[in-house]
Amino acid sequence: MTPAFLAALEAIPAGTSRGHYDGAVYAVSKTQFAQGKSIKLVAEELGGRDYISLNVYHPASGPLLKPCEMPAVKVIAFATEVQIAG
Repeated sequence: MTPAFLAALEAIPAGTSRGHYDGAVYAVSKTQFAQGKSIKLVAEELGGRDYISLNVYHPASGPLLKPCEMPAVKVIAFATEVQIAG
């Protein structure tokens, strides 16, 4: 997990927003728990079948990425490349 990924994840606003990624539109939901020590990101392609889900935990030993049943490369690419409409 790179600093660029963590910065991109942090830049996604909490709550639900609309994002553009790889030519598709997504409903993107970001929720923070435990004063930001745990972050959940879920994105669903609107009108399509793609789904992104990940958790990032911040224990004392350093950040830990847990993608939900998909490759880490997929969730990292999404978080770093999604353009949030705003």
